[in-house]
Order: sequence, then structure tokens, then C-alpha cells
Amino acid sequence: MAAWFWKKKDEDGEPRKKVVIAEGLWVKCDSCKEIVYRAEVDRAGRVCPKCGYPFRISARERIASLTDEGSFEERESGLRSKDPLSFKDTKRYTDRLKAARGKTDTGEAVVTGTARIGGYPVALAVFEFAFLGGSMASVVGEKLTRTIELALQKRMPLLIVSASGGARMQEGILSLMQMAKTSAALQRLDAERVPYISLLTDPTTGGVTASFAMLGDLILAEPRALIGFAGPRVIAETIRQPLPEGFQRSEFLLEHGQIDLVVERRELRATLRRILAFFGGRTPAPAP
Repeated sequence: MAAWFWKKKDEDGEPRKKVVIAEGLWVKCDSCKEIVYRAEVDRAGRVCPKCGYPFRISARERIASLTDEGSFEERESGLRSKDPLSFKDTKRYTDRLKAARGKTDTGEAVVTGTARIGGYPVALAVFEFAFLGGSMASVVGEKLTRTIELALQKRMPLLIVSASGGARMQEGILSLMQMAKTSAALQRLDAERVPYISLLTDPTTGGVTASFAMLGDLILAEPRALIGFAGPRVIAETIRQPLPEGFQRSEFLLEHGQIDLVVERRELRATLRRILAFFGGRTPAPAP
């Protein structure tokens, strides 16, 4: 559907005319609030050309931007969430799952598999925020755990890209159990000295932050990503004090030693390639 507005008057004094603008040509940046040309955003890798804020992208887009072309092999794609609690709020949980699968091209809130980055093999898990806010439920925890076990079995580095609102309330305690489950699997990975790289994107909150997202041997983040357990509004209301500027953003966490590196989106692939080369004890492969 197109948007339109009226011109007040033509230069030659003719009556006003309707000007039509195709829908979707412009997009508003969530950070600087500027209206920017969508084509410029896409050319910049889904990054705001005004302020450099990285827009949210899908799991498939993330995989394509980080991995070598054609190298990703998806695993565990057949796992699907059930409704163990017969949960219903304003909608049935089963209806929410069906709608989320129709909205995205994923069966769950995380896509897992293996790939190569700069020629180096990795076990990969990437969250899909558009699927119920990237929430962690029993199937998400199972897919993550199987990916961790695959990294351990094949002794290949593990990369998890988080974008999540936390545990999924519709599965109650079963969702919360995934925090311990994934953390225990990562402890086994650590005991075998297999590298784990955690990449935090906007947003990474709740039980995901409180478990595997902050357990990486290296913790990277995109600029201005919201990272925390409870949201800043909840914290401010609880402590009844104003929060520092940039609180819970990736730059704030870097300054306070909670993450290791903030990396621009266009530099992520090259940075990961160098990290994988370091863990592998080899000279970095030539950039594709």
C-alpha cells in the first residue's frame, strides 16, 4: 500500500496534486530516530548510515553475513515445541507457535548447524528474535545442547549468536531448566578446552544473559546492543534512582569489564576469522 500527501501548489500556480510515495522506501532508526533511505541501510549491511546503529536482522541473514557462502549445514531443524502446560493467555500457546512459524522461515527461535568462517569450521547457533522474541524454551535448550555436544564431539569451536528476551513463560519451569542444562553442557566443553565464542546482539536479556550468553571464552557484542537480565525501566523503578547514561548497552558493559569486545557489524566476519585462527594456532586464512 502506498503513502501519499498533497502538494500545496505547483510552481505555475496550478491546483494541488497528490504525490505518491511507495511504502517501504524509508525506515526509522530506533537509535537516532532519523528517517533513512532503506536502500542505504541495506547497502550498509542493515546498519543506520546516520549513527551506525545495527538494525535487527533475521537468523538467516545473520548466518549469510558471517559464514562462508554455501558452507552452512543446518541440523536439528525437525525439533518442534509442544504445549506441555496447555498454556493459554490471550491466545493459545499452540496458536502462537503456529503464527511464529508462519512469520519466520524457522521452526524454532534458534537455528543450529555447522559452517565455515574464513575456512575455519564452527558449530553454530543463531537466535531468531522474530520467533516469539527469541525466547528460550525446552526445544531451544535442546537444540543448543546438541550443538554444544556436536562441538565437543568434533572438537570444533562453538559460536552462539544471541538475540532473546529470555525464557519463554508459556513453558514455565521447563524453560528455566534450560539455563542449567546449557550451562552444564558448556562446562563439559570447557573441560575439554574447546573454544566457545559468544556474540551478543540487540537485545540479549533475561535467562539467556543469566546462562550461556555470558559464559563464552570470548564475549563479543554489536554496538549499542541492549544486554542485561532485567530491563532498565524495571531496575530504575526498583532502586528508585536514575540510571547512568548508556546503562546496559554493550559499550557500558565493555567499559565495566563484562564483555571483551564491541565489534561493528561489517567487521564481525573478519574478527571471527582472526579469533578462530588464534584458537586453531594457525595463520589466518586469506579473507574470501
